[in-house]
Amino acid sequence: MFSIRTVNTGLTLIAVAKAMSAAAGSSDPPGLCLPGNTVGVCPDSPPRLLRLPAVPGYEQHRVNDLLLHSPSTGSVHRCGSSEMAGSGNAHIVFFPGDIQNFQQEMALQPDAAPWQSWSLERVALILGRRFPSHHIWIIRASQMYLHKFSCYQNFVESNLFGAPEHSSDYGGLRHLRALLGHGMELANLPDPLPPLGSATSFPPGFSLTIVAFSKGCVVLNQMVYELPAAKTDPELAPFLECVTDMYWLDGGHPGGSETWVTDKRALAELARSGVALHAHVTPYEVRDPMRAWVGNEHKRFTHTLEELGAQLSQKLHFEDEPASIDNHFRIIQEF
Repeated sequence: MFSIRTVNTGLTLIAVAKAMSAAAGSSDPPGLCLPGNTVGVCPDSPPRLLRLPAVPGYEQHRVNDLLLHSPSTGSVHRCGSSEMAGSGNAHIVFFPGDIQNFQQEMALQPDAAPWQSWSLERVALILGRRFPSHHIWIIRASQMYLHKFSCYQNFVESNLFGAPEHSSDYGGLRHLRALLGHGMELANLPDPLPPLGSATSFPPGFSLTIVAFSKGCVVLNQMVYELPAAKTDPELAPFLECVTDMYWLDGGHPGGSETWVTDKRALAELARSGVALHAHVTPYEVRDPMRAWVGNEHKRFTHTLEELGAQLSQKLHFEDEPASIDNHFRIIQEF
């Protein structure tokens, strides 16, 4: 089994990632934020955006590009209708959908260019305004087939188009845990997560909210299937205890089933977790007559969780408007 701490050369994964980051950033003009640098800080606009390429997870072949939006000092964030002071170590992870990429790359692709308003950088800024006291982590899909089909192969077994094959032991949660720890270290954040296998306790005040949009929801679904085993894993159980909220935003993928988790045993474990669950949808996904299973699965997901006593909030956005891909994206602003 490959060790998280070493690669074949004997160098640490973090050392390799730092070297790759430095090399990648050396050819970029300074100060560019939108479109974003390959690596770099937006120096004139707090909070900052920092792009981290090829951040390692817990295995050598699992790497993802990250974009970090750092919070303003002393800010306050809104959570539903309440406001509370940030702890300074509150984090949000966001998994984008199809066609969403770094602004610079979207501008070069004819199919993606019209949707640059929803680039990774733009979404980071949107979420940064919504949660100003949080560190916002945008996780880029490891593969973009034909520059538009996001594939989260590092988190869940998937085909080229990103349709998932869920299992209980793929390691998606372990990859997220390692990815965040390495990202925090590369970004030089205070109190980063300790490495997997370390006896060091979690940093004080660490909390995590996971938000997934469209195709990105396959990652959240995979995490649900992994919950039972993860809760008994001494390396993952403390991490799960820090997850406060999980948001599904208009989930969808090209497969013919499992757009939403409907397995009652898996959902029972999710309900028992005590995590606040949020399901936000639009007619684009749940009222498409050509993909009726999406709406049916969404109903089973929410009804089952309600029956199990889960802490669940749900909303159908743009209910009185025609289904459109524009409103599908707008849910990122409206949830």
